[in-house]
Amino acid sequence: MLEIQALHTHYGDSHILRGVSLTLGAGRALGLLGRNGMGKTTLIRALMGYLRPTSGHAKWLGEDITARPPERIARLGIGYVPEGRGVFPNLSVRENLVMSARAGPGGRREWTFDRVMATFPRLAERLSHGGQQLSGGEQQMLSIGRALMTNPKLLILDEATEGLAPLIVAEIWRVIAGLRATGLSTLVVDRNYRQVLAHSDDAVVLEKGLIVMQGPAAALDPTELAQRLGV
Repeated sequence: MLEIQALHTHYGDSHILRGVSLTLGAGRALGLLGRNGMGKTTLIRALMGYLRPTSGHAKWLGEDITARPPERIARLGIGYVPEGRGVFPNLSVRENLVMSARAGPGGRREWTFDRVMATFPRLAERLSHGGQQLSGGEQQMLSIGRALMTNPKLLILDEATEGLAPLIVAEIWRVIAGLRATGLSTLVVDRNYRQVLAHSDDAVVLEKGLIVMQGPAAALDPTELAQRLGV
């Protein structure tokens, strides 16, 4: 489904990604791990068209999407929940969701407004609230719900539990587990590597823009993981 080949990126003179290659199959969950500043968000931004790679390619369903604009990539069936949530503060919960609603590739409409409400009952109680009136956890639920309203084939979650209370964190992981069970492909970035591995089929560890560990999530060496991730 997703194939990244020898991707290199730069910010000015800084060489960030250094030949990253990975694949993600249909219905699979991939965990993207690494300490802060190791290139995880840069990789996602390059994939989503916000950053133009220096060299290398990203392919989606066999089609080269390298450096296409973000809006065109999103319409191919890739949903993105960015770090920082990115909700529209002056729009209501309902408006945030409805403005992103569309059929997915092939006209798929598996994720309807009602289904998102059933997944996030807390949002159903706050439909008229503005984005700025929500708690951090509610904003994260709204960000995930908004991405699901695009009916994606792949959902990318960048630090979906960052800064949230433990009960909300548990709820977000429950939702991620449920999405995975539906067969939706996921790419998850999170500081809690144990939870990432528990909700992933495969995992990749980035260190200074290089892949230093890669393979089935359950098979990665826990001692080396702890050393690489500084935990």
